[in-house]
Amino acid sequence: MEKKISLESAEMEGFSKYEVARILGARALQIAMNAPLLIKISQEDLETVKFDALKIAEIEFESGVLPISVKRPFPKRKDERLKRVKEQSVSEEKIEKRNADEEEEIAKEGEIMGLVNPEEEDDGDSEGSDDD
Repeated sequence: MEKKISLESAEMEGFSKYEVARILGARALQIAMNAPLLIKISQEDLETVKFDALKIAEIEFESGVLPISVKRPFPKRKDERLKRVKEQSVSEEKIEKRNADEEEEIAKEGEIMGLVNPEEEDDGDSEGSDDD
């Protein structure tokens, strides 16, 4: 009466090996807690499997009498269509013009804020240094 559950038979029923393990574990726990057996097993067969709850659960699973179902949740479906991203080609001229505009803007802001210009920096550098 010693039987191993073949994964082929479980896969034919649509269960993965993890689902089979979960089903057998749950049923073996029920049997261990004195739940009634779902199939008639002779006393000799029970002695052969040594009254092992997991072996009895395997026998019940193989016979196909377990009333345990497996719920497989699917991800939620979205009906929205994905939008395509439009490629924007930027010419070198536009990039150079944009950079020049930004440099002019930075220079104007520097004058407004009273920042030192590069020409003024050279003159003030020799007067303010203390290297003694």
